[in-house]
Amino acid sequence: RTGRARRIGLTGPPGAGKSTITALLVEHFRAAGLRVGVIAVDPTSPFTGGALLGDRVRMESVALDPGVFIRSMATRGSLGGLAAATREVADVLDAFGFDRILIETVGVGQSELDIARTADSTLLVLVPESGDSIQTLKAGVMEVADVFVVNKADRPGADRLRNDVELMLGLRQGVSFANVPAHHGVDLKRMNPARVAREAAAAAEPATWTPPVLSAVAVKKEGIDAIASALDRHFGYLERTDTLRTRRLERLRERVMDVVEQKVRTRLWGDSKTMSWLEEQLPSVQRGETTPFSVANELLAMSAGVVRGGAK
Repeated sequence: RTGRARRIGLTGPPGAGKSTITALLVEHFRAAGLRVGVIAVDPTSPFTGGALLGDRVRMESVALDPGVFIRSMATRGSLGGLAAATREVADVLDAFGFDRILIETVGVGQSELDIARTADSTLLVLVPESGDSIQTLKAGVMEVADVFVVNKADRPGADRLRNDVELMLGLRQGVSFANVPAHHGVDLKRMNPARVAREAAAAAEPATWTPPVLSAVAVKKEGIDAIASALDRHFGYLERTDTLRTRRLERLRERVMDVVEQKVRTRLWGDSKTMSWLEEQLPSVQRGETTPFSVANELLAMSAGVVRGGAK
């Protein structure tokens, strides 16, 4: 009963305006008569284990809408920007007939790649304060985003950030050097046509998706229609190129592997004999008589029976 909803992930640094854009996208989809589910993930304190689920507070404009369901979650130590049960909650919302599922990540940095393994489309929200041009080019979520949004575009530095992102995308696509005359730097007169060409190519939904770089001022409700349109174009591209099916198939494969790893860890470290044996080996490792790798190999050889014994 799943597979009908479009899953949209929103990620970006803290304070970029993810919650505001999420709420505005919910309003946009509700105006079209669509039912919307929202999964808002907040960080957990490493000291108290608690979480302030503040994303829900920022979405109070849509919280009482009967066509909207908001589920706040805490990471509980899970890495990657999502909670451990985020994908399962998304499946439940999908099964209950929601047309759009928006998943907002914690926003802790450039390593939030779990969202790309969970959503059909990934929206990366940046702000002029996100960092300099070198920071923009770093690997991570920048390489898996399907749509880029420069929020707070009325602030100084927004145009530069947008140009930096577009340059990065051009380098990835192998088209940027056409706009750099030899020994004379960047031809600014040719950069704008290049930007228009890339956006037109994305609008035409070619064989290769070129992520558009959009500007928005969420507090003024500016740019939301363009974001929703870009998400629609991306989903259309996924369907027409059969990428949607392959993405979801890969998602299922990764989920099965994640479940297996989780169960193996639980059964292995939950076995008292295994833990006792491990404690006995630690002094030898400390004295340099053996290595952690050797102990791990022995442990894996011994643990086969433990894992099989816990299987059902």
